[in-house]
Amino acid sequence: DDDIFSNAFCENSERLINVHLFALAAKYYSLSNLGVCTPLEDVLEALKGDSEGATGIKPDEFMNSKKSHEVQVMSELVDNIANYCGIKQVIDIGSGKGYLSSFLSMQYNLKVYGIDSSSSNTNGAHERNRKLKKHWRAYQSRGTENLKSQSLEKANNRPVESEIKCKTINEELLNNTNSLQNQDQVIIHDLVPSCGFREMAAPATNAETEADLVTWTQSHETKLSEEVLAILNVLPADAVEDFSSSHYNCGELCEEEKVQRKMTSLKAKARKSSESNLYCPLTSCITAETELSDIITDLEDCMMVGLHTCGDLAANTLRIFTAKPEIKAVCSVGCCYHLLSEQFENQEECHDQVWGFPMCQYLKDKGWCCGRNARMSACLALERVAVGQMLPTESLFYRAVLQVIIEEIYGVTKSDRHVGKTFSKSSSFIDYVRRSLKKLELDDSKLPDSCIMDYYEKYKHRMDELEAFNMLKVVLAPCIEVLILLDRLCYLKEQENIAWSGLVKLFDPVKSPRCYAVIALKNQSC
Repeated sequence: DDDIFSNAFCENSERLINVHLFALAAKYYSLSNLGVCTPLEDVLEALKGDSEGATGIKPDEFMNSKKSHEVQVMSELVDNIANYCGIKQVIDIGSGKGYLSSFLSMQYNLKVYGIDSSSSNTNGAHERNRKLKKHWRAYQSRGTENLKSQSLEKANNRPVESEIKCKTINEELLNNTNSLQNQDQVIIHDLVPSCGFREMAAPATNAETEADLVTWTQSHETKLSEEVLAILNVLPADAVEDFSSSHYNCGELCEEEKVQRKMTSLKAKARKSSESNLYCPLTSCITAETELSDIITDLEDCMMVGLHTCGDLAANTLRIFTAKPEIKAVCSVGCCYHLLSEQFENQEECHDQVWGFPMCQYLKDKGWCCGRNARMSACLALERVAVGQMLPTESLFYRAVLQVIIEEIYGVTKSDRHVGKTFSKSSSFIDYVRRSLKKLELDDSKLPDSCIMDYYEKYKHRMDELEAFNMLKVVLAPCIEVLILLDRLCYLKEQENIAWSGLVKLFDPVKSPRCYAVIALKNQSC
């Protein structure tokens, strides 16, 4: 196969001469074709999980469709791994605004620490979680009202035999709902419409039935208010309004009973607030040498997760996982390959530096280097292009001509500064160039508009050529991503304390192009 694919290039000039063969070779060496991935369904089955996902809160109520898809799939997997390992603490590295962290804590009742280097992200996570809690309260209240109304209707209309049968079924459901999250699922989805009625040997009168219903409703709401309090303590107490059972219309209650319920709720709230929050956003820069115990005072057996950890952070997450015995599992989805540091990219050797690539000894021994251009290509989304989401050719053309301008006019070939998303803010090519030069801290006064437009006209006819070149980069992107991901997997395979490690395709690549997770579990003795 290697001999056949080599015919895509001219032996002497090494130029591409057969585009079709080049595309076939790229497909052949893509991750989906190599057979090295473990299907997500197989992983969930091995963990004794449910591949259909948990019911309850739907993340699309709180985030866009892409993030919702990522959070829903990954959180289910994380919960299954945590249950398999018998742990309740999760550390979310590069947590950003806490989309995954907050969902793990609220939906699965996991104790999550979200660590991000940006204080603005951490503050955003606090604010976002505050809003989530308010929505959660309303969500619970709606579920309770539906529960009561359906209970009244079914109590009046259903035959006694059906009530007894339903009671038996729902008692089994309640006995199996050991976690707070599962209890919430039963409440929200009205799975226990008549649970709590006593079995009767003879038909009951409407008065007796209503009396039983009032008794059950009162006791059930007291229990529910305490359970919701536990969830609502995800943030400090002042983040939401005071919550108590007096907010519910439970019928006529004596003052003594109201006070008793109020005290019960306050005690539950005080007890929970004395413990660590279910979700705690923290600001800290994570490196391979980071001591998590310096950041998290109550660190216990836990797992590390990362949803689109940027550049070296994905590699450092794996290094911390292998080095710390208290971290029992890891699930990491990386991104931003262009920001990876490479050991063999520059000639200068820095013996003390920890590099993002390569990680495994095999590639280190070969002195393997990708280079920035290849890593930039690895970030492209072939699946999106394949369904018609074309490359932004005009913005790429603007950027390419800008590169020529700053090299020829200013003599700059390398800069630590970045142009960023200037194209979307620009009204024309002239505007784009001037905005970009300011970002690069270059004097644009020496460059008249006419000169800028001369460069534009000079290269305009090559825009189609640029588009074809970028399409070739897109085709090659999966092969470069394979190299980076297999390097991380091989690094885990080299460790002695790993029970299992693998690559798993988590997401729909059209919705989320960086869709592969590196997952590993340690030996139970470790």
